[in-house]
Amino acid sequence: MTMLAETQNLKIMVIDDSSTIRRSAEIFLGQVGYQVILAEDGFDALAKINDYHPDLIFCDILMPRLDGYQTCALIKKSAKFRNTPVIMLSSKDGLFDRARGSIVGSNEYLTKPFTKDSLLKTVRNYTAKAE
Repeated sequence: MTMLAETQNLKIMVIDDSSTIRRSAEIFLGQVGYQVILAEDGFDALAKINDYHPDLIFCDILMPRLDGYQTCALIKKSAKFRNTPVIMLSSKDGLFDRARGSIVGSNEYLTKPFTKDSLLKTVRNYTAKAE
């Protein structure tokens, strides 16, 4: 199975203050062989990004301490990680949220609750370029 071999090297970070969302993403991504790094909020994520160098980052918008927009902006300001795709996660599917996500440099916007298919399709859109 060649797809599994390709996916094992890919590291995907999921930043969300909801343990349910983190767990769902971990299961969906782990089932196809991705390495999953979980973070509870922006501060947790920023500490882990340097250690793990994820290939793709899913970032919740509404989080305590450091929200998703601030987290994304900090990632995109980093010379080391500015080219890492960041996908915003939100339960709100508003034009304003999408626009604000674009302004801070996010690559895409995924509405929660996401399905396994939508999550994996989004990953494939970005990681196909990396493989």
